[in-house]
Amino acid sequence: MTRHTLRSAPSSPSPQESGSPPATATGPVIGRALRILGAFSAQRPHLSLSELARRSGLPVSTVHRMLGDLLVWGALERDAQGRYRIGLRLWEVASLAPRSQGLRERALPYLEDLSSLVRENVQLAVRDASEVVFIERIAPSCAVPTLTRVGGRLGITTTAAGLVLLAHAPAAVQEEALARTIPRHTPFTLTDSGRLRAVLAQARTCGYAVSDRQLSTDTLSVAAPVTTDDGEVTAAVSAVVRHGSTSVGALADLVRSCGRAISRALDTPDL
Repeated sequence: MTRHTLRSAPSSPSPQESGSPPATATGPVIGRALRILGAFSAQRPHLSLSELARRSGLPVSTVHRMLGDLLVWGALERDAQGRYRIGLRLWEVASLAPRSQGLRERALPYLEDLSSLVRENVQLAVRDASEVVFIERIAPSCAVPTLTRVGGRLGITTTAAGLVLLAHAPAAVQEEALARTIPRHTPFTLTDSGRLRAVLAQARTCGYAVSDRQLSTDTLSVAAPVTTDDGEVTAAVSAVVRHGSTSVGALADLVRSCGRAISRALDTPDL
């Protein structure tokens, strides 16, 4: 990167000499790179140069200059139409995140077992602030369509996995989540904080949570916690089935069994 000096004030130390990062109208280099990467979404996985500039809020010249480094490192790739997309190298680095790597590997055999029993969507999720992030998903060809994907985020109150994680989150996190305006995805979406508090209390008592048509009108999800050896809820396992296809009780038994099996696997030391 080109080094700039302050010609108008030669007696003052440059940002490099003082140890502080260079300040520009568009922010530090890392911040600009993150804004470019953050422009991508599940709905917009391929973006042109002008789209990247518009969505990141950076000048076209700045984005064009930084794209070279991002492409060389592998954070971005170009498709046949010349548009940009997230690169494989970035995915490789992201897969090293400790909350997804070991957890996913230990959980996967049990998720596959649950999927073979319910023959529907099976998911593993963790909490990030007031959102739920899905780190694994198994979806047979006959499974009901869902709005979730690996690496995707959703509001924590609209899915069973999110409700389980929120039920065992610190009180401050719960209060923040319940104080937010909750978007209504369907007529069945719970948006009242009082009703949601009751759902969270029931999840702690019963050991599972239910999201009945909250995200889409044809799905029902049931989730159970995954705990560490000290009792901390570190993740949630859920099954998403077609609404009316099975009883909540039967599904809850299977999901809770899966959650307990994953919890035991997490406590097993590596050989």
